[in-house]
Amino acid sequence: MRIWDIAPDKLCRNHLLGEHRELHALWVILTENKKGYARHPETLRWKGRLRALYTRHQKLVREMEKRGYKHKSPLAENLARGQSKQTRFVDSYRKQITILRNKNCGCRV
Repeated sequence: MRIWDIAPDKLCRNHLLGEHRELHALWVILTENKKGYARHPETLRWKGRLRALYTRHQKLVREMEKRGYKHKSPLAENLARGQSKQTRFVDSYRKQITILRNKNCGCRV
């Protein structure tokens, strides 16, 4: 599970769509108190930051729509509480760039 801190317009198709899918899974874990992946570092860093996660989702959706995808899975804005900015990281921004560069996937980092 990974939610990148890289601007969505820099992500290749696979990472953009994959992050969107994983963000929805994370949202369900956090909003419905699901047990699966509840102790995963990526899950823990978003706990108390649903407003920031909602904002990340909106940015992903805008990029998906720019690329011609039709988005049909909105998040419930009324559940977007807590901090509006993500300040905790599993990997630093620089490390995330290195990870994506090493994948040779088409991400523009």
